[in-house]
Amino acid sequence: MRKIRTTTGAEIPLDGDLLTLIEALYQQVTVKRALNRTFEDMSREIRHVIGQMSPEELRQYFSESLFLNTVSYENERLGAYMRKLTGKK
Repeated sequence: MRKIRTTTGAEIPLDGDLLTLIEALYQQVTVKRALNRTFEDMSREIRHVIGQMSPEELRQYFSESLFLNTVSYENERLGAYMRKLTGKK
């Protein structure tokens, strides 16, 4: 299995699991900086990581990311609709 590295040198296995990649980014950017990070810090790390991926790997992770975000969006919309129906905020 191919591996890439974060700017801190941590290895990330490219096993097709988006959550593995997200967890690595969280650990290397957010946790290592004790929650003291900016949008630009995370964006820079993401650009560094995707710069090491092949076009096929990018397609695979982008597809999984769109799927995960679509499901999250649907759940948020459904939650808002259910709160509206029940009158809860």
